[in-house]
Amino acid sequence: MRLSGADSPPTSASTEPGDAATLALAVTTAGPAGSASDLARPVDRAAPSADPAAPEVRLAATPAFTHRPPRKGLIGPFGGRQIVAGLLAVALVAVGLAAVTAPIGSARTGTQPDPRPTPYLIGPASQGLHVGDLAPEFATTRSDGSTFTLTDLRGRPVRLADLRGKAVWVNFWASWCPPCQAETPILRQMDEAYRERGLAIVGSSVQESSSADVAAYGQKYDLQYTIAADLAGDIFHLYRVYGLPTQFFIDASGRIAAVTQGPLDQARASAQIEAILPKT
Repeated sequence: MRLSGADSPPTSASTEPGDAATLALAVTTAGPAGSASDLARPVDRAAPSADPAAPEVRLAATPAFTHRPPRKGLIGPFGGRQIVAGLLAVALVAVGLAAVTAPIGSARTGTQPDPRPTPYLIGPASQGLHVGDLAPEFATTRSDGSTFTLTDLRGRPVRLADLRGKAVWVNFWASWCPPCQAETPILRQMDEAYRERGLAIVGSSVQESSSADVAAYGQKYDLQYTIAADLAGDIFHLYRVYGLPTQFFIDASGRIAAVTQGPLDQARASAQIEAILPKT
């Protein structure tokens, strides 16, 4: 069927207003002579076209629109199960580290003693003098046959025989020894507190460069008790000492009442002195 533009006017088709079942579709068909006419037909979605030559057009159904808000985790993007799993993993790692780093053996329970200062060792440990022994006099004979007598910083001999009847605290120390330095205020305090009650302190300094160094130390800290210079360590070895400071507490009869390695605090020093003070 061919329609000429001069013979018949163009036709148009339109849907009735409000008709939701029809759709206007324009199909352009070219004639054999090169003329063209636009043929508009209403096409029903449900019914096929009346023209068997026209192509059948069907529109797919539009999917229903659905919107779901994104899921929110318990903490940020993490859900409850993820958080619990993470906490369990951290706990297992902590238990493993504790087991690896724990010391071998059982730990003691109860009150633990506080650490105390230790002596400065200057020789191998050896069997020292015993409690109850008569304290050796501060004089000895050297291997070359010469004799040595302990003297104070003024050059006066220091003898235990002259101190008989007193409580004697012999303190082997050195001005360069850190624990000895820490103990110096205790000796000064005990000297002031017990001198009138019969205490005599003898501080025997060993392995010093010179007597002048020892004297300077005593003057600096205003030490009023007897300080002797055992520069070569003669009396130090006579008493079989191997660490500084070392304390010998000698009673009024000249016998050793106690031997203590390392520095003393005020309470321990006072207890040792009270035990050897002469009876009045």
